[in-house]
Amino acid sequence: MKLWGGRFQKETDKQVDDFNSSIRFDARMYREDITGSMAHAKMLGKQNIIDPQEAELIVKTLGEILEDIEAGKVEFLVDAEDIHMNVEKLLTDRIGLSGKRLHTGRSRNDQVALDIRMYLMAQEKEITSCLSALLEVLTSLARKHIHVIMPGYTHLQKAQPITFAHHLMAYAQMFMRDMDRIADCYHRTSVMPLGSGALAGTTYPLDREYVKELLGFEKITDNSLDGVSDRDFALELAADLSILMVHLSRFSEELILWSSHEFSFVEMDDAYSTGSSIMPQKKNPDVAELIRGKSGRVFGDLMGLLTVMKGLPLAYNKDMQEDKEQIFDAVDTVLLCLPVFTNMLSTMKIREDVMYRGAGGGFTNATDAADYLVKKGLPFREAHEILGKLVFYSIEKGCALSDLSLEEYKQVSPVFEEDIYSAISLETCVNERSLPGGPCEKAVLKTIEKCEEFIKNFSI
Repeated sequence: MKLWGGRFQKETDKQVDDFNSSIRFDARMYREDITGSMAHAKMLGKQNIIDPQEAELIVKTLGEILEDIEAGKVEFLVDAEDIHMNVEKLLTDRIGLSGKRLHTGRSRNDQVALDIRMYLMAQEKEITSCLSALLEVLTSLARKHIHVIMPGYTHLQKAQPITFAHHLMAYAQMFMRDMDRIADCYHRTSVMPLGSGALAGTTYPLDREYVKELLGFEKITDNSLDGVSDRDFALELAADLSILMVHLSRFSEELILWSSHEFSFVEMDDAYSTGSSIMPQKKNPDVAELIRGKSGRVFGDLMGLLTVMKGLPLAYNKDMQEDKEQIFDAVDTVLLCLPVFTNMLSTMKIREDVMYRGAGGGFTNATDAADYLVKKGLPFREAHEILGKLVFYSIEKGCALSDLSLEEYKQVSPVFEEDIYSAISLETCVNERSLPGGPCEKAVLKTIEKCEEFIKNFSI
């Protein structure tokens, strides 16, 4: 007989049991479910809603059940539907009538809301810890390659010279924002719903603040309807994780390009590459490609969650059982990708000479040559036109701007002098861009220091 079966005259169809059951995926919340039940039992005893000695027995037995689950001694039952009913059945099997008192003043609706909030709070801490480790690798690589000049791109065409450190720190900015978003989401997740009951609270004198303190929540919910039906925190986390996966996917795309023969800026370590079953020369960046591909899973999880929630009337509906597989998959995917991406990044070989040669091609110093003329008094639009002509001339001649003679420069504009060559050197192009946020060494070091300070002071 089901724990809720008093109103029913016959057993649920076996196929319905299988269809209705969520134990196959919500079993992972056993710790949160038991921890929440222990806090609830302590509160029931404290408030004399149940006998304090029975409350102590419930807490003690729940602790033993937790140990048995973690020791692999417990097999969950499909016909007990979910993790909540499985734990309650285990409890009542062991201590009988006293175990049946645990659910006083509580519904599975507020119980599951509690469990998933607690579970996601723990996962949010784990994800930000992984992001912190990734930022440490990025800042370390940036410090090591602070002087390495490479081409910057727009439209995947060479644009202006920057440094590899500057490029890395662009991604550091993204991942810091990801951490901020997840930390912000954590505060909206850390709201304790227990006491909302099925939808309208309870007549028992529960001490919700006491339970909140026991479980480490920041606040309690202010509306019982919202308390059981809110999944904004899961939607928000899925959105945050989708943005994070966009960043990982963009970075992976660049690493894939850079490791191609055409770029050859980096080489993946053997431990983070695979070969071909037919082409013996191949060294494929499969890790980066898989991360790029797995971003689609997380985007799909977000869309699935949004679709589940979009038409639900208040309060709880069984549709909301579908929230867990989606958000669990998003969390699992991110936690799978982050460590392997971090290790791949820390072990890859940086080909500094190839990056430097790459920065020397594609007329990446053309803007600096135009700026040279502006500093000599020409309007920028006139300077832009002059450099356009010089670039076209150089393309026709098959050379770089730095290969042109001073006489060739003067044929286009008499303003050019011998100092044009120092003005358009790659080092000058990078180091003269000294505004905050720019690619010069001083500016990049400042962003590295800010990132290191962010890592040091970050808390959730």
